Amino acid sequence: MAVNENSELEELIRNANGGAVEPSVVPNAGGNEADEESASLDVATLVLVARRSLIWMLLLIILGVTASWLYLRYTKPVYKSTSLLKIDERNEGSALGLAGQMAPAVVDKGRGSKLAGEVELIKSNIIYRRLKDSLDLDVNYYVQGTVLESEMYGTSPFRVVYKITDNALYNRKFDLKFVNQQRFKLDFTNQNRPQGGEYALGQTIALPGITLQVLPTDKLSTDALESNYHFTVQDDNTLNAYLDKNLTVEIVNPDANTIGISFNDFNAVKAQDIVNKIDSVYLVEKIASKQEATQKQLRFLDKISEENRKSLQDAEDNLQNFVQRSGTYDVKAEVGTLSSKLEKLEEDRIKLAQTLTLLSQVAQMAQQGNLTRDENQTVQQSIPALAEIEDPQLGDQLAELNSLQWNLRRLSRSYTDKTEVVQAEQAKITFTRNNIQRLLLQNQKLLRRGMDELNAQRAKLTGELQSLPEKGTELARLQRPLDLYEKSFLMLLDKKMEFNIEKAGTTADFQILSPASPPSPPIFPNRLIVYAVGLAGGLLLGLGLIAVRYFMHNTVTNVRELERNTRASVLGIIPTYDKEKMEVSRLVVDKNPKSAISESIRSIRTNLDFISSSKKKRLISVTSTISGEGKTFVTVNLGGIIALSGQKVIILDLDMRKPKVNLAFGAENTRGVSTILIDRHNVQECIQPTSIDSLQFISAGPTPPNPSELILSDRFDTMIQELFQLYDVVLIDTPPVGLVTDGILIMRKADIPLYIVRAGYSRKAFIKNMNRLIRSNNFTRMCTILNDAQSGGGYGYGYGYGYDYGYGYGAYGQGYYEEPASKKLTFGEKLKKFFT
Repeated sequence: MAVNENSELEELIRNANGGAVEPSVVPNAGGNEADEESASLDVATLVLVARRSLIWMLLLIILGVTASWLYLRYTKPVYKSTSLLKIDERNEGSALGLAGQMAPAVVDKGRGSKLAGEVELIKSNIIYRRLKDSLDLDVNYYVQGTVLESEMYGTSPFRVVYKITDNALYNRKFDLKFVNQQRFKLDFTNQNRPQGGEYALGQTIALPGITLQVLPTDKLSTDALESNYHFTVQDDNTLNAYLDKNLTVEIVNPDANTIGISFNDFNAVKAQDIVNKIDSVYLVEKIASKQEATQKQLRFLDKISEENRKSLQDAEDNLQNFVQRSGTYDVKAEVGTLSSKLEKLEEDRIKLAQTLTLLSQVAQMAQQGNLTRDENQTVQQSIPALAEIEDPQLGDQLAELNSLQWNLRRLSRSYTDKTEVVQAEQAKITFTRNNIQRLLLQNQKLLRRGMDELNAQRAKLTGELQSLPEKGTELARLQRPLDLYEKSFLMLLDKKMEFNIEKAGTTADFQILSPASPPSPPIFPNRLIVYAVGLAGGLLLGLGLIAVRYFMHNTVTNVRELERNTRASVLGIIPTYDKEKMEVSRLVVDKNPKSAISESIRSIRTNLDFISSSKKKRLISVTSTISGEGKTFVTVNLGGIIALSGQKVIILDLDMRKPKVNLAFGAENTRGVSTILIDRHNVQECIQPTSIDSLQFISAGPTPPNPSELILSDRFDTMIQELFQLYDVVLIDTPPVGLVTDGILIMRKADIPLYIVRAGYSRKAFIKNMNRLIRSNNFTRMCTILNDAQSGGGYGYGYGYGYDYGYGYGAYGQGYYEEPASKKLTFGEKLKKFFT
């Protein structure tokens, strides 16, 4: 695991420096101990990232709200118009005082299915056809806006009268542009060829496949001439699809028999007109269907009544002729008795004959599918005389047949005869009809058998009457059919009266509880929801940006991160030095001894005294992971602060590959450590003065081919001992330990190894390298310094470190430092500083 981490660190350092790394740079930690970065949430870093991302988060929120505005601006609003209907059927026969003559009402147990049938009727082609005949929905007129087009329902400055012979011109766009108030240009494409031209209003335009007229309306004004228009002519299939898509009919409350009708459209007035018109055409269709069913029943009764009337008239004429011819009604008692018996037999026979006739009529009605006038009427109500047939099985079969026939009618509205469900229903009807036919034949057979028995009895009684006077016999013979036909005639008149009363009293109880009103707010899009989505989207994107930047934040930015992730003691923090632009590291503490940066380095010097007493000779090494983290700057200025305290300090530049100490003091590098270690010069010859009397330095000297071997030589230890005789503190500027091994060799010899971490520059992975150095080399006294920290509580040198009593003035010590006066920041600069 340590090997993998070392490889990752080498790659990270290589990417940070753009150069190669020596194989022996990163020491092997050994064992299984891993120095992983803390996975806990770094609130300070998160706040810093949030502050830096605040402007982007604000821009993303503005972008989300702007996107919502654009969506609302260029999306057509959809309006919904709704009406609420109460549908019921009632019989007003009781209002005429004739309720007792009519059959008792049957409790409606299928209220839900009844309302479902009404819903299907409203959405059927019957209502659609009446709706298209009442409203001009076949031609749609549009005006072109900046981006969207708007339908001009009822507000078009022109209307079109057309006749199309080429079906390809349906649903085709016809562009129209007014030239003036009398003429216009018409353009459209047919068969991939442009057609049209300039015409006068009201002119009959004959073009291939279409003949039309464009007529002005009262909306034609001077302002209307400037717009671009177009219209489309829709065929029946397109109109039906349009109505099916936007029309919604649903049962609101089955107990209250209420149905809601709603229609969606881009035009609010059009949606309202369509709903209102559906209400009216539905009422017309409902009344028409009721009247048609009643008329069929009345025609059947009229036919039977006419036949019975003629038979009654013939019987009356025969009796009248007999009375006129015989001149008497006197009949003997025996004739009266026999006549009574014959009359009784004749009544029974007639009753059987009527029953046979009724069975024939029922068979005919069952075959024709006209058992009831509507779905809600029962067979017993339609054929009251059926109760006289004592065959409950026949009644059940007729009721089942009636239900199947009405169900087939409902299916036929939506399916063709070839549909499997229709064929299955037809098969059920055929099976039921066969059962009814079998039952009818059985009943007819029984009735004919009874007729034969009655005929035999009548023949016997007739034979007995033949011996009676001819007048009495003839009178009885003529009286019997007269009475029979008169009774039948009265019965038929009674039935006809019942149907007429029902026709006059049955109405469609149709109430509009809530008429269609112009819809004010559109149902789509919802402005509040759209803006909420845009705001939430921008906010989520902003939070996502903060999260991404937080997780991609791989540099050390504040002292809390450094303390939490390193094993070394944090010796102090050096703030950013921005008073002047420096190309190379310089000694600055001698110019502003009471500045913030001087005070921060002075606090580091004090903390060093706690670690190693200033009364002892000390060897202090300063290193970092890579170049650019400010180790030379810290070395030079820390040496200057220690020298200003009265101690003699010498700085050694052991970064022989890339020497910088001589540049910090503006001196030459012709001789130095490298020439001392090869005995070309002695120590005294290489010591160079600085602007501080007690501070000298020795530059790196010419770059040798083997720096590591020179440091390991005994001559290096001898040089250090010579320097300890002359100086109190020896400060060594070492090479970056993340690039070469020279720094590690020097750190092993140092009393206090210092490790420099630059805020906002050093990677968090560099701290792992420092921890591995401590662990593998047992650097128990290694300390670290956070360099180039931005001022501010918790982020830079304003952080109050525990044992650093001279530290903390940066954020709260205004007046303690003698900083050069700076110009007052503008509002823009303050805002930029806040976000960065």
